[in-house]
Amino acid sequence: MPLYGPLMGETTGIHGHNADLIDAYLARPLGDGPYPGVLLLHHMPGWDEWSIEATRYFAHHGYIAICPNLHHRAGPGTADEMAAATRERGGVPDEQCMGDAAGAVAYLRAMPSNNGKVGVIGFCSGGRQAYLAACELHGVDAAVDCWGGRVYVPEEERQGRGQPLDLTPKMHVPLLGIFGNDDTNPSPEHVDRIEAALKDAGKPYEFHRYDGAGHGFFATGRPGYRPVQATDGWKKVFSWFETYLQPART
Repeated sequence: MPLYGPLMGETTGIHGHNADLIDAYLARPLGDGPYPGVLLLHHMPGWDEWSIEATRYFAHHGYIAICPNLHHRAGPGTADEMAAATRERGGVPDEQCMGDAAGAVAYLRAMPSNNGKVGVIGFCSGGRQAYLAACELHGVDAAVDCWGGRVYVPEEERQGRGQPLDLTPKMHVPLLGIFGNDDTNPSPEHVDRIEAALKDAGKPYEFHRYDGAGHGFFATGRPGYRPVQATDGWKKVFSWFETYLQPART
């Protein structure tokens, strides 16, 4: 699909869980569209520079993209400070995350230039949340889980709690999974468990696993960045969304 030069990027406010007003970064091509939408759920390091760059990257490829700050309530502060405070609180509650995600999807769908389709992609903790969204969030048409940890949780670590994998029969959109074979969370064995559950439930999915790559291998500026694997992984992401989101016409 074509690349877009003139772009608009800005921090805006959206109404998330419990109608809370939270920050979100919005990037879009400058034009009438119609353009598909993408909701980006950031990684555990937070609403940081890489997450903003990835949001703009989608706009460059012809998507209206939005990345809500899922750590907003732990602020104000830097991305690192809000991420640390969120970890101390035990992470972002799933109900709160899905509420914030629903607000972001509604924001995208209300834009006149949206073509009526919205995808969701998440990285790290956001990958787990994208898996949840594929099962629970209305208004999305396709999902991408990039190395989401703890979708499958070993029995001895569950402490009586459920896991996202238990929701797999409810999954209502096609799922793409991107994983590194050197990762430990999720490990290749955990990815096998997730794939088996998707097969058993008859869900449309596609998994890609990369040798020589660990956790977060898309993230430029981090030690785990792997440019060769990341380049191919991004191609898989855009191909997936082109298939399911009816991207912008030339």
